[in-house]
Amino acid sequence: MGNGPLKGVKIVEIAGLGPTPFAAMTLADMGAEVVRVARPGAGHLLGLEYDILNRGRGFIELDLKSGAGRSVARRLIARADGLIEGMRPGAMERLGLGPDDLAGINPTLVYGRMTGWGQDGPLAQAAGHDINYIALSGALHAIGPADAPVPPLNLLGDFGGGGIYLAFGMVCALYEARQSGRGQVVDAAITDGAAHLMAMIYAMRQGGRWQDARAANLLDGAAPFYGTYRCKCGGFVAVGALEPQFHDELVARLGLSGDLPDRSDPRNWPALRARLEAAFLSRTREEWCAVLEGTDACFAPVLSIDEAAWHRHNRARETFIEMDGHWQPAPAPRLGRTPGRVRPASQITPLDTGTVLAEWNA
Repeated sequence: MGNGPLKGVKIVEIAGLGPTPFAAMTLADMGAEVVRVARPGAGHLLGLEYDILNRGRGFIELDLKSGAGRSVARRLIARADGLIEGMRPGAMERLGLGPDDLAGINPTLVYGRMTGWGQDGPLAQAAGHDINYIALSGALHAIGPADAPVPPLNLLGDFGGGGIYLAFGMVCALYEARQSGRGQVVDAAITDGAAHLMAMIYAMRQGGRWQDARAANLLDGAAPFYGTYRCKCGGFVAVGALEPQFHDELVARLGLSGDLPDRSDPRNWPALRARLEAAFLSRTREEWCAVLEGTDACFAPVLSIDEAAWHRHNRARETFIEMDGHWQPAPAPRLGRTPGRVRPASQITPLDTGTVLAEWNA
């Protein structure tokens, strides 16, 4: 067991993909003892031999469609503080492992449910993926060039609006259960989480400071001082000089003259962007890093996935670590006294079920 802030918390995770294991990983990083229940012989859907999302916790193999498998699962759940599952609404109930089925054996159980649409509502039983859920929240509409929305990988839905909200909801409910002695269901829907993430944008829209269109606003790529630029080498840099003093430093370090278009008038943004584009094209990305990185110009190189772990800032902070022979993001956020850490655990060899039951006094 780890020494993180969740040391002593026991979680049963019903194996899944995407936001469900991400939530479990986040809890395990912070010290929770998580045991994943996997279907016997089931391989990774994408063929991965090692999945970062499954790090830091072992697994047992149980056939939950069999009486014997469900019996073992119930013994573990009876000793758990929380359970995480990502099946369609009703699937766990059909297995006899729904919240009401388990309340009698563990009244303090926090039951975490991860879905796209939520446990109820007219779309609850429909199939879907990240792109569908963020479309319903208004988030997808706001991202991309003017002519078409662009999905931001599956970061905004699965992980931003899903897994992190499930982990946060679990911690909230676990804390409350310590006070009340009663468990509860955490209904983590990606549509809900993605909408919640959009709170500032909805505020700006209703306050008349956001157009309901793409590439027309301060933070969506329209403003020339908040965007990306190609360099002479073909690489890109990102600038976010929103405040006037930061913008002044940016243009000064770029060597631009004082006759620039007034940036406060959006009608001047195309002309200002053209000036910035020409400036950045005059040098390579590395040359611009030497001029701008670490200044108040609000600048950073756009690093590739393969480059990010080796940047001097990420290396100094150990933002990426090597574990199980794989480079991966370190636990976050950082706690000063009880920091999270990643514990070694095999993703190939299942744990001995009898040993796990004994360790959990199940």
